[in-house]
Parts: sequence; structure tokens; C-alpha cells
Amino acid sequence: MEKGKKVELLAPAGNYESFLGAVHAGADAIYLGGEKFGARAYADNFTQEQLCNCIRYAHLYGRKVYLTVNTLVKEKEMSDLYAYLQPFYEEGLDGVIVQDLGVFLYIKEHFPQLPLHVSTQMTITGVNGAEKLKQLGAERIVPARELSLQEISLIKESVDIEIETFIHGAMCYCYSGQCLFSSILGGRSGNRGKCAQPCRLPYKVGNKAEKEAYYLSLKDMCTIEMIPALVEAGIDSFKIEGRMKKPEYVAGVTAMYRKYIDLYYEKGAEKYAVSKKDLDKLKALYIRSEIQDGYYKRYNGASMITIDKPSYSGSDEQLLQQIREQFLEKIPRIPVKGRAILHVDKPAVFQVERNGVAAEVTGAVVQAAQKQPMQEENIRKQLEKCGATSFVMSELSIDMDENIFMPLKEVNELRRLALETLEEKIIEANGLSYKEKRKQDMASDGQIVSVEEQQVNAGYFEDGIYVLLQTKEQLQAVVSELENPVLRHLKAVFVSSDLYEMEENKIKKNTQYVLTKKLSDFLTDKVFVAYPYVMRQKDEWIHECFENEELFAGILVRNVEELSLLQKRGYSGKIITDAGLYIWNKNAESFFEKQAAFCTLPLELNAGEKKSLHEQTALQIVYGRVPMMVTANCVRKTGGKCLQGSREAENQNNGKPVMLIDRMGKEFPVYTNCRHCTNIIYNSVPLSLHKKVKDKSGKYRLDFTTENEKETKEVLKYFCQIYEKDGENPPYKEYTTGHEKRGAE
Repeated sequence: MEKGKKVELLAPAGNYESFLGAVHAGADAIYLGGEKFGARAYADNFTQEQLCNCIRYAHLYGRKVYLTVNTLVKEKEMSDLYAYLQPFYEEGLDGVIVQDLGVFLYIKEHFPQLPLHVSTQMTITGVNGAEKLKQLGAERIVPARELSLQEISLIKESVDIEIETFIHGAMCYCYSGQCLFSSILGGRSGNRGKCAQPCRLPYKVGNKAEKEAYYLSLKDMCTIEMIPALVEAGIDSFKIEGRMKKPEYVAGVTAMYRKYIDLYYEKGAEKYAVSKKDLDKLKALYIRSEIQDGYYKRYNGASMITIDKPSYSGSDEQLLQQIREQFLEKIPRIPVKGRAILHVDKPAVFQVERNGVAAEVTGAVVQAAQKQPMQEENIRKQLEKCGATSFVMSELSIDMDENIFMPLKEVNELRRLALETLEEKIIEANGLSYKEKRKQDMASDGQIVSVEEQQVNAGYFEDGIYVLLQTKEQLQAVVSELENPVLRHLKAVFVSSDLYEMEENKIKKNTQYVLTKKLSDFLTDKVFVAYPYVMRQKDEWIHECFENEELFAGILVRNVEELSLLQKRGYSGKIITDAGLYIWNKNAESFFEKQAAFCTLPLELNAGEKKSLHEQTALQIVYGRVPMMVTANCVRKTGGKCLQGSREAENQNNGKPVMLIDRMGKEFPVYTNCRHCTNIIYNSVPLSLHKKVKDKSGKYRLDFTTENEKETKEVLKYFCQIYEKDGENPPYKEYTTGHEKRGAE
């Protein structure tokens, strides 16, 4: 944060009343969604006219408005983006919050002066990812909620970029942007703003005899007691969650944080204290179960989870009414200074001013009084009437001759014109001073430039079967079948980095290494290491083990942090992007094709939507349990059994995952990764697109997760044999085709 600059208080608005409540309660900025591209599809959201009015109203009060364009956008929808954003851009929109990298780059090109904020949905977890987005043009990032204050401070110290973090409200169990739970089970994608919140449902952990509890439901965040520490960590913007919440919640929570942010700047950290009365008021405003202060001071733990039913506690109706009366039913007035100049035979002049912004209007010529001259008190009374405007006349001086006359109608019109002119000038000063320049700098008419067809590493990646291996058993299974002629259709293998023992920045020459060497001899230059789904500062050491390891031709990266780290270090091997680095449109595809040797298509597009991209030159996952959630919290630890430091943790890849069991008895395997302290919750049944593979004209990936050696062999041989003969059923009974037909709407 710049020296002397105060932290921004950023409030949510799901409808116009919430917006007014946020402004009136003291928010410095408000984030909201329009009728498209927002991650809260079920909020009321704003029409074009309403949103433009919000921008004007906010600028009148010296506040900012940020628009959420924080969903993944399909290729067929990209053509709507320009017409959607143009009126808000010209009206003076202060920033746009974006998840999709294709959308990010499109906005950067076509709306060059619109500040770009990176959504928490982009899962930025460290310095490298922040640097990458800054290079691409981001002014602000909203990092993953899971980061500690120390990690956030490191980003701020290392990268000249604004940081916005959540300080209050509901929290997701999964790293935002990496959750497919709602999408795969019910077709309602969190990446499209339609999450059905399966994390708020009860589950059992371990076996069906266990007691149900809400293992995936985080308590709501409340950090009001941490404000000094958060400010001093260098955070630029404090974000309140709640675009689906009521106006009273928005106004009440905003007002409370406004009070205590101001108290910190007035009294300092040593004299900062939150009263129990105020803390109780916050708890009475739609808090789910108990409260906690997020991940700022802890990595995970049962204390963060509701366990009992995560319903909202009742709110204090008297408190809600007080909030409504104070912030929703009253318009805070903006004090202005006025000066009237009324001299006979000269045009009437009225000047108004607010914080250095001034307006002057002239009216009709002032007449000499024929009978009763006007009294100053009558003129003052008319000029002080600000009516339905947002202004109040705090000071008024009148320079007038003694013997004058003006019809009251003309006095009122003089005041009306002056206040209207001042309003426009204040709005311009607070946001529209660049309006004309924005119009001139419009890059084009919004036509999307067609992406030149590319053959990425043509010939290196052949059509056939690609395999991702998670365990030693699976690695043994593949190696044991290398003499099988059907494996000629196996083109490359990705092996999890967690499979190898590491010491002194090298891979220990253990059994897994020897097995991988056999694979490498069979698949010359076609064995790759797969990095973790999430990489944070504490995980960067693994790169030391793999960057110069000749056994691997390249690295499968799962997030922006890993991609940026490899590029920053000048990694010379091949980089392959996984499905979680989302390619939903040609803009995103073009970007990642320039960053990597090869890309993997996402799991939420249907068959037709994948065909609109470079389907034939990208990997498609056609088998495997979909990773539904990648989490910092741990269901084992919440259930009372942390594996850190145990033999079971050391041998985690060879052991059975713990089961998360829903109300219908479905079992979701949970892989506890103690090396990186993450959980991966997999679907209860595997994805299987074996009918698609029968076309024999693509690069098809099999992801092995919980399969034992026998199951791995059977599945591998089955998919390889599809190239030889059709008609056989897969060696498993239950499976899903995921989004292949329906897609994520």
C-alpha cells in the first residue's frame, strides 16, 4: 500500500437497495454483478440502466464500483462481451473482477483503460502467480482465501500490485476456482455462478456407521479484531462477502467495519479494541453457526468447521430495523457551500462548491423592485432548499443590492441548475474525467480477432493413450505390461511428483525411480512429472528436485503459480497445462498454447464446445475420478486423525483413501496429501468416455487415482484395445460421462 493511503473497504451488492446501503454505510467501493458473466447467478443483479446509475451515484459520493465478470466464458459467448461492457466502460466503471484468462486478455485489448482485478477464482497462491498476472496487465489480485498473512505480506513486498482479501462472510471449503463438486453432481457449476453448495450438506467420514456431520462447511469469517494486523500486512482492500445477502446485512456489516477501520487510523494498533457489544451485533447479522478468522493465522483445523448444522442464526429484528432506518431509508447529504450574487440590471449568479469542485450558473437579469423589495431571508430560504438531491447547503453567503426583485420561480431554477451542474462536475471528478479519452482509446468495435490455427509441437504428441499415475501400484501395473503389444497405443505417461522420495533437492533412487526409468526407456522422451494441484511458497522446493532431472521430458502444471515459477527459472523441458488451467474459449487457448508445449481441455465443456477449440491438438481426459475439490482443510484432521509425521502419511500413496459418504450412501474417496497438506476429494465413480475413444482420432488421457494394480492393468489394456477392436464393455460397471453431453450451463 502506498504510504499515507488508507485501506479500501469493499462491500457487496446483490441489488440496488444493498448498493445504497453499502454507500450510505461508508463503503469506499462496491462490487456487483450485471445480467451476464457474474459468479452469483441467483442474486438479483443489475440491469444496464441500474448499473450505470450505480456508477454515477457512487462517484457522486466519491466511491468506486467494480463489476464482477468472474465466470468462465464459452467461445460462443465471447461475442457478447464487448456490447455488455461498453456502456459501463464509458460511464466510468472503476474496475472489473475477472476469472477467465481469455476474458482478461480480451478486456485488456478492447477496454485498455479499464482496471483489471484478478478474481480469487483464478487461485493465485504466491509471488510467482502474482508477478505473472501483473505482467499481463492486472492492477489488483484477490489471492486464494487460504493464504496466511505471512504469504500475503510476501506477495506485497515482492510484487508492485494491489491486494484485496476477504475479511468477513461465508467461506468456500475448496480453493476457489478448483471446485467441480456441484458441477459434476448436479450440473450447477461454481465456475458459472450456479453453485448448489454441496459443502453445506452432512457427510460421514470413514465408514457408514459413523455419525453424520458437516465436515465441509466452514464457519463464517469475522476478522474485525484483526484489522490492525491486516492493514499492517499491506493489504490494500478489505472485501466483505455477501452478494446473496440482505441489504441490512450489507449495510450493518459495512458500517461496523467502517467504524473500526477509522478507529485504527485514529488510535493506532496499541489502543485498538472491539467492544463486546459491537461484536455481538456482527454475530447477529446472518452469521452461519459460529465465527472464525479464516486462514490468516492457521493452515486448517476442526475449529474452522461448523460440524453441527450450518444454518444461519436468527437475526435481531430490532437491530435490523435500526440499520434500515439509518442506512436504507435516509439519504446522507453532501454538504456544499453556496454564494449568490444578485445586483440590479445584472444576471443573477449562483456559485456552489464541494471540496474544490465548483459550479457557477447565471440566471435572468435582476430587476429593481417596484414595490416591496425582496428580503435576504426569503432568498436564503429558497436557495437552501435542496429537495430530493443528495446535497445540503452547509454555508450560504448572499451578495445582493437592497432594492431587488426576482420571481421565486427564477430563484428556485437558479438553485436547481447550480446543483445539477455541481453534481455532474463531482461525478466527472470522481470517475468520468477520462470518459472522452476512453471513447477515443476503444481498441476496436469488439470483433474478436480470429486465432491463427497452430500445430503445437506437431508430431511430438501423437494420437493415442496418455496416462496419469498417482500410486506406486499403478506405476508397477503399467511397467509390468510394457511387453504387451497393445501398449503400442500408449504415447506418454505423467507420474505424480508425490510418488518420489526427495532429499537434498534430488529424487532418491528408490523403487519408483527405477520403475520410471523403465517407462522412460519404453517411451523415449515421453515421461513427465505431474506437479501438485496447488503450489504455495512452502512447496516451491520440489522444483529443485525436478528441473534438472533427465528422467522427465517435462512437467504437467496445475496452476498459474507453477507455470510462472517454471518460466521464471528458465525451465527448458516441456510444460503441459492441466484441465484446471481453464481453456473455455479461443482467447484462453491461444494464451496457453504460447505458454506451454501442450494443453489439456477442461472437464466442464460438452463435446460440441470442445470441438470449437483445438480438440485434436489438446489432451482430453476420458477416464478417471474427477477431482471435485482441492482443499487446504483436511477431513481426516477434522475427524480427529491428523496423519502428519506418521508412517501412514509417508506411505500415503500406497494406502487407501478415507471415504467421504453422503446422505445417499455414495462414497467419495479423499486423498490426504500430507507432503503439501492438501485434500483432494474425488468423485464416487470414474468419468468414462470410452465411446469417444472409439473414434481413434484424439489424444486421450486416463487419470488413475484410487485404482489398485489389477484395476489399473484392466483399464489401461481396455482403452488401448479400443484401437484394435470395438464393442467390448469397460471393466467397471459404474461410471459417469460427466459434461460430455450436457456441459456446464
